[in-house]
Amino acid sequence: MPLNVGIVGLPNVGKSTIFNALTSAEAQAANYPFCTIDPNVGVVQVPDARMDRIVTMVKPDSIVPTTMEFVDIAGIVEGASKGEGLGNQFLSHIRQTDAILHVVRCFADPEVIHVAGGVNPLHDIDIINTELLLADLDTVEKRAVKAEKAAKSQSATAAQKSEHSAIQKLREVLNAGKPARVAELEDDEKLIARDLFLITAKPMLYVANVDESALTTGNEWTDAVEKRAKEEGSEVVRICGQMEADIAQLDAAERQEFLSEMGLTEPGLNRLIHAAYRLLGLYTYFTSGVQEVRAWTIKKGTKAPGAAGVIHSDFERGFIKADAYHCEDLFRLGSEQAVKEAGLLKSEGKEYVVKDGDILFFKFNV
Repeated sequence: MPLNVGIVGLPNVGKSTIFNALTSAEAQAANYPFCTIDPNVGVVQVPDARMDRIVTMVKPDSIVPTTMEFVDIAGIVEGASKGEGLGNQFLSHIRQTDAILHVVRCFADPEVIHVAGGVNPLHDIDIINTELLLADLDTVEKRAVKAEKAAKSQSATAAQKSEHSAIQKLREVLNAGKPARVAELEDDEKLIARDLFLITAKPMLYVANVDESALTTGNEWTDAVEKRAKEEGSEVVRICGQMEADIAQLDAAERQEFLSEMGLTEPGLNRLIHAAYRLLGLYTYFTSGVQEVRAWTIKKGTKAPGAAGVIHSDFERGFIKADAYHCEDLFRLGSEQAVKEAGLLKSEGKEYVVKDGDILFFKFNV
């Protein structure tokens, strides 16, 4: 199942335009608030030049890249946590995602209405973040009464005491105006927090939507967003949504010609996808053969049996070993045989931590 990333922002900041460019799904994009009511969903291939090189060398019958799922969630307005603008419905969609792309308008255009009356990205960020935080605080407060009562009972279990502790820590952080993801929780408390589906516990990436003139140099608005993101420990990707939407309509040859004329090596959306991948702490490993070259997504720090389990639970359950080498060794030496002869293909056991770009062949017994 693809990892799921929600695209949020105020109405008319360019969310649907960027979603269209990402997925070529033609989500409705128009010049009025709440154009998108039900979320649009698109599955996007993760661009990976390493996989392209492996395919060129192996020439497989089948190619299966890794994917991410993007969800275009309707524009959130002030008061969404209290139900304004169908806010409760929109917030429920965000709870189901793994990470959040927060699109911020950093361009001036009198033809595109701004719900706040003018371009002010920091004000926009504060509105969205406040509404997400208030929604989480409401969730925590509703759980707090029950958790406190259970923890004070003479028959309270360790799990109930742990839940109360987690709730208290989350409540303190949220009341201080900080996102749930900064709360310092013990491992057992993290499991409790996960089950609350708190929105501000999710990693967030800011997407500064600019016009073409500010794409490479930025502007005063992107400077402000980048400063805010740095303070929060977040990342910013600068995108010209309209230009990316235009690029997405071109065929491969026209697209490359257009990018060359603009002095770019790849679409900005590639950078956005890769940034989302990093945001989620993801790695890619490959399985490679003449029948199929395939990319697989794992969390950073995953050991070999867990990586095998991504393919099939039987692979993890009956894991014996993994024959492993890195794709860079393949590129440098020219063939798997050369990698073997150089002694760089090694049999790894259960404690082997898979590296980004590894090429693996699993042996198992069930």
